[in-house]
Amino acid sequence: MKLALIATGLATLLGAGTGAGADPVEVVAMSAEKTGMGWRVSVTLRHADTGWDHYADAWRIEDAEGRVLGTRELLHPHLTEQPFTRSLSSVMMPDGTSELHVRARCSVDGWNETTRAFPVTRGD
Repeated sequence: MKLALIATGLATLLGAGTGAGADPVEVVAMSAEKTGMGWRVSVTLRHADTGWDHYADAWRIEDAEGRVLGTRELLHPHLTEQPFTRSLSSVMMPDGTSELHVRARCSVDGWNETTRAFPVTRGD
């Protein structure tokens, strides 16, 4: 009995069964379109959403130096829509930007440690 309680406590501390350490949100694709003075950025994500307790809840656009150019909050789980795409308008890109980095977040594990880079064709 004591051994079972210790093992259960250790598993809880290590994140087993809590969703912690599960696969991070996958950034599948990104597109950027010039609109007026800014850019409309669309990002496609995939994540094993389980409901309100664990879901992909945001993504952000960063430049090559890690400066955040825009953040898109995701307000609900996407249980039956995987992968899914959402957009963010009026993103301002610094002159000379040739690639954007997308970082995703889930409600349990927080921001992904890594980003996925995508080339941007500015045309200006």
